[in-house]
Amino acid sequence: MIFRNTPVRWGAVSQLLHWLIVALIAVQVTLGLIGLELPLGMEKLAALARHKSIGITILALAAIRLLWRWMNPTPALPGNLLPIERFLARFTHAGLYVLLFALPLTGWIMSSARGFPVSWFNLMQLPNLVSKSGTLYHAMIEVHATLAIALGLILALHIAGALKHHFVLKDDTLRRMLPGCAPAADRSVAAADSPRKSC
Repeated sequence: MIFRNTPVRWGAVSQLLHWLIVALIAVQVTLGLIGLELPLGMEKLAALARHKSIGITILALAAIRLLWRWMNPTPALPGNLLPIERFLARFTHAGLYVLLFALPLTGWIMSSARGFPVSWFNLMQLPNLVSKSGTLYHAMIEVHATLAIALGLILALHIAGALKHHFVLKDDTLRRMLPGCAPAADRSVAAADSPRKSC
């Protein structure tokens, strides 16, 4: 197992952070929708509390992932991309990082402005980022919802690009982020040395 990134493949740490954040985003969307549908009461407050805790977790993981990315080489984009495809690849990656920070922070600000403290799974209470303000609270509701829609759109573009690379272009773009899958450059070695999957 290779923990650090290489010029042709994401390492195990990057893969773990990537898929963990993906899973937590799916949970976040579910909890957010449940929280919106539930009537005001303990069940709704519990769902929103979990939503906030997972949001803080995503914020921390995004910071760790960005730091790890700075400390490691980044696998190069495939050489067969058109200029517009290179732009979209860089745009979606940058947009995802911005939103992984902006969404938890706007949610935290929204909660602080409402006068509700944010705790991390009831283990640690976090400081309020702003003073209580109804005007700011309502503004942050709109900002948070807009950012959530933007995240959905960029994720859809990111997923569509990954699937195009895997099934249409048939290159290693998706494969190099999948645990246990050897890129084309490593596949012959992997086949000879171990039962490692080529995917």
